[in-house]
Amino acid sequence: MSVFEILMLVCFGAAWPVSIYKSWTSKNAAGKSVLFLYAILIGYISGVLHKIFFAFDGVIYLYILNGLMVTTDIILYYRNVRLDKEKDQGRKEGR
Repeated sequence: MSVFEILMLVCFGAAWPVSIYKSWTSKNAAGKSVLFLYAILIGYISGVLHKIFFAFDGVIYLYILNGLMVTTDIILYYRNVRLDKEKDQGRKEGR
């Protein structure tokens, strides 16, 4: 178990609740890159797979937790895209 790996995951993980909160409250997809979110998710999945196949230890739970937070942000991104489309449709219909 590497203290540097733990520190990296804790630091990255600290940012996700803020990102999730902003996605939830803004109800707007502007400024989000879903490709970036998927790239980060693939990185966390790769970390989990590395832990499973080569170096299993407790750090796997940090990878899983971070991956779940990124997944939540991805889900909120798609919700916000839908809300943006509904807002645009409402404007076009004169609501």
